[in-house]
Amino acid sequence: MRWIELSITAHPEAVEPVSEALAAIAANGVALDAPYVLEDEGQRWRPIPDAPVTVRAYLPDDDQATAALARLRAALWHLGQIGAGYVGELATRTVDEADWAEAWKAGYAPTRVGRHLIIAPTWRLAEAESAPTDVVVALDPGMAFGTGTHPTTRLCLEALETTVRPGDRVLDVGCGSGILLIAALKLGAVAGVGIDLSAEAVAATRANARLNNVEGRCTILHGTLDLGAAGLPLAIPPPPAPGEDPLVALGHVRAIDPAPVVVANILASVIGGLAPTLLAATTPGGTLITSGILAERRAEAEGPLLAAGLRDVRVLQEGDWLRLIGRRAE
Repeated sequence: MRWIELSITAHPEAVEPVSEALAAIAANGVALDAPYVLEDEGQRWRPIPDAPVTVRAYLPDDDQATAALARLRAALWHLGQIGAGYVGELATRTVDEADWAEAWKAGYAPTRVGRHLIIAPTWRLAEAESAPTDVVVALDPGMAFGTGTHPTTRLCLEALETTVRPGDRVLDVGCGSGILLIAALKLGAVAGVGIDLSAEAVAATRANARLNNVEGRCTILHGTLDLGAAGLPLAIPPPPAPGEDPLVALGHVRAIDPAPVVVANILASVIGGLAPTLLAATTPGGTLITSGILAERRAEAEGPLLAAGLRDVRVLQEGDWLRLIGRRAE
C-alpha cells in the first residue's frame, strides 16, 4: 500500500489546530518535528524556543485522498488567515508502506520538562538521559495529541511535578494522548481518571497507559464532564449514533469522585463553560490546573473559575499561552 505524507511547518502556537486539521483526515494520528540543538557534546537535547514546528501525518493513497486533501487545504486556509507565518504551505509526497512506518519517527527525540520529567518515544528510550530521581514517561506520539512540545502541555507537566503528592488521585479532563494523566501517576498519584470526547484519544491514552505500566491505576472514559442534579460531577458518554438506543448511552453515565488534583488542558471557552463542574470535581482544598488558554482570552476562563469558587489563582504565561492554577475553597 502507498501513503501520502503530509507535512506543514507552523508557528508553535499553531501546532494544536494544525494537528487537529491533519488528524481529521489521517486516522493514524500526527507526529511533531520540533527543532532542537545538541549540547554537552551531543549528550543533551534542548528544543529551540519559538522555532517553527513541522507537523506530519500520513493519508492512504486511495480514491478518497483527493477529497480529503481538499478538506485539509480549506481548513489550513482558514487557519492561515490568523496572520502571516502562522501556518506554512502543505507539502505532500508519496511513500511506500515500509517508508511510512518509520519516516514519522525520525524527528521525535526525548524531551526534558521541568526538573525531573522526561517524555521519550518508545523507540528512543535508551537515549533518554536520566538520573535516579527522574521520571520517564514513554509515549507514542503517533497516537494522539500531547507530546510535551506544546507550551500548554509543558506548563501542565511542570505544574503536576510540583503539585502531585504520593497517594493523590488525579482527574484529567480532555486527556488526549494521556501524557498528563500518566505523568501524574508516575509522579506518585495512586489512581487517576482520564476523560475525553474523542474515541481516538481514549484509545491512545489506554495504549500509552499500558506502555508505562500504569493501566491498573487509571480509568479512561469516553465522554465529557457535567454536573448531575445533586451538583456532583458525572461522566456523560457521547450522544448515541443514529439508530442506537439512547437508553444504552444513559447506562454508561457514571459518577466521578472529586480528586485532590484536577487538570484540564483544553480551551479557554470550554474551561469557562465547565468551571462549576471542574470545581465540583476538585476536592475542597484541592488543586485545579488549567491551560490551553490564549492570553487574550484569559477572562473567558478565569472569570467563570473565580465565580465557581477557585481561590489563590496563580498565572504563568509562556508566549501567548497561559496556565491558571488555584485551589477549591475548603
